[in-house]
Amino acid sequence: MKPGQLPRGSVLLSWKPGLGDGMDVSAHLGLTSAEVLLANWPGLHGDWTPVVHPTVYEVLGLHAALSVATDALRLANHLATR
Repeated sequence: MKPGQLPRGSVLLSWKPGLGDGMDVSAHLGLTSAEVLLANWPGLHGDWTPVVHPTVYEVLGLHAALSVATDALRLANHLATR
Protein backbone atom coordinates (compact mmCIF):
# COMPACT_ATOMS: atom_id res chain seq x y z
CA MET A 1 0.00 0.00 0.00
CA LYS A 2 1.36 3.43 -0.94
CA PRO A 3 1.68 6.24 1.63
CA GLY A 4 -1.50 8.30 1.84
CA GLN A 5 -3.76 5.43 0.73
CA LEU A 6 -4.42 4.00 4.18
CA PRO A 7 -8.17 4.02 4.90
CA ARG A 8 -9.35 6.27 7.74
CA GLY A 9 -9.02 4.54 11.10
CA SER A 10 -6.78 1.79 9.77
CA VAL A 11 -3.43 0.94 11.29
CA LEU A 12 -0.66 -0.33 9.05
CA LEU A 13 2.23 -2.25 10.59
CA SER A 14 5.31 -2.66 8.48
CA TRP A 15 8.60 -4.34 9.20
CA LYS A 16 11.89 -4.88 7.50
CA PRO A 17 15.22 -6.32 8.54
CA GLY A 18 17.17 -3.84 10.62
CA LEU A 19 20.84 -3.56 11.31
CA GLY A 20 22.15 -6.74 12.88
CA ASP A 21 19.55 -9.42 13.45
CA GLY A 22 16.62 -7.22 14.59
CA MET A 23 13.54 -5.98 12.79
CA ASP A 24 12.63 -2.33 12.23
CA VAL A 25 8.88 -2.06 12.87
CA SER A 26 6.69 0.98 12.26
CA ALA A 27 2.99 1.73 12.66
CA HIS A 28 0.97 4.27 10.65
CA LEU A 29 -2.60 5.50 11.21
CA GLY A 30 -4.89 6.57 8.38
CA LEU A 31 -6.72 9.81 9.08
CA THR A 32 -9.26 11.62 6.91
CA SER A 33 -6.71 13.94 5.35
CA ALA A 34 -3.37 12.27 6.06
CA GLU A 35 -1.45 9.25 7.17
CA VAL A 36 0.60 9.67 10.34
CA LEU A 37 3.47 7.74 11.83
CA LEU A 38 2.34 6.40 15.20
CA ALA A 39 5.51 4.73 16.30
CA ASN A 40 8.80 3.39 15.15
CA TRP A 41 10.58 0.53 16.91
CA PRO A 42 14.07 -0.01 15.46
CA GLY A 43 16.00 -3.22 16.00
CA LEU A 44 13.33 -5.33 17.73
CA HIS A 45 14.42 -8.90 18.46
CA GLY A 46 12.39 -12.09 18.85
CA ASP A 47 8.65 -11.81 19.51
CA TRP A 48 7.97 -8.08 19.26
CA THR A 49 4.18 -8.25 19.74
CA PRO A 50 4.37 -7.39 23.49
CA VAL A 51 6.11 -4.15 22.52
CA VAL A 52 3.93 -3.21 19.54
CA HIS A 53 0.47 -4.42 20.60
CA PRO A 54 -0.14 -1.96 23.47
CA THR A 55 0.53 1.07 21.26
CA VAL A 56 -1.70 -0.17 18.44
CA TYR A 57 -4.44 -1.16 20.91
CA GLU A 58 -4.40 2.28 22.56
CA VAL A 59 -4.47 4.10 19.23
CA LEU A 60 -7.42 2.07 17.99
CA GLY A 61 -9.27 2.85 21.22
CA LEU A 62 -8.48 6.54 20.91
CA HIS A 63 -9.61 6.58 17.28
CA ALA A 64 -12.89 4.88 18.23
CA ALA A 65 -13.50 7.40 21.03
CA LEU A 66 -12.79 10.33 18.69
CA SER A 67 -15.14 8.86 16.08
CA VAL A 68 -17.97 8.61 18.64
CA ALA A 69 -17.30 12.16 19.86
CA THR A 70 -17.30 13.47 16.28
CA ASP A 71 -20.59 11.71 15.51
CA ALA A 72 -22.14 13.05 18.74
CA LEU A 73 -21.04 16.58 17.86
CA ARG A 74 -22.50 16.28 14.36
CA LEU A 75 -25.80 15.04 15.80
CA ALA A 76 -25.89 17.84 18.38
CA ASN A 77 -25.25 20.44 15.67
CA HIS A 78 -27.92 18.90 13.47
CA LEU A 79 -30.48 18.91 16.29
CA ALA A 80 -29.59 22.50 17.22
CA THR A 81 -30.39 23.72 13.71
CA ARG A 82 -33.86 22.18 13.65
